Amino acid sequence: MKVVSGQWSVVSSCGRLFCLLLTACFLLACGVVNLQGPDCAEARPRVREFYSFHFGNDLKVSPENLRSREEFLTPAFVDRLRQRDSTFDPFTLTEDHPKAFRVGECRLVEPGKRVSFNVLLFWKTDTESIQRSINVDAVRENDEWLIETVGIVKPD
Repeated sequence: MKVVSGQWSVVSSCGRLFCLLLTACFLLACGVVNLQGPDCAEARPRVREFYSFHFGNDLKVSPENLRSREEFLTPAFVDRLRQRDSTFDPFTLTEDHPKAFRVGECRLVEPGKRVSFNVLLFWKTDTESIQRSINVDAVRENDEWLIETVGIVKPD
């Protein structure tokens, strides 16, 4: 009887340890505390949606392509883009189109009105992987987050 009781005790200790490890893994994977503010949390999906649309379609500069992206952009940004004469992509700031992107860190610029995202761009070839960052500013207009500017990341 003592052996069975001793075995049960070992199994019970292992079971408790397993449950604790499982709970810790769940909290780390699923329950990560969201440290970004509400403005960043609201604007992030819109910026991600824009870049998903942009990368999923023709990245060439053309009036038609700009029109198809207008719903994500402020009217002032659209006007500035219409006036420019350039062959590089105004949304990735390059002529060599990246293969992937990730919307990274967000910084609150003006509460309730303006946020700035660090968007990472990725290129991969057989010999190298390259990553570059750009800044994407979004503003709230008519209760909707729209992209206002895309710029080069300036060193601190």
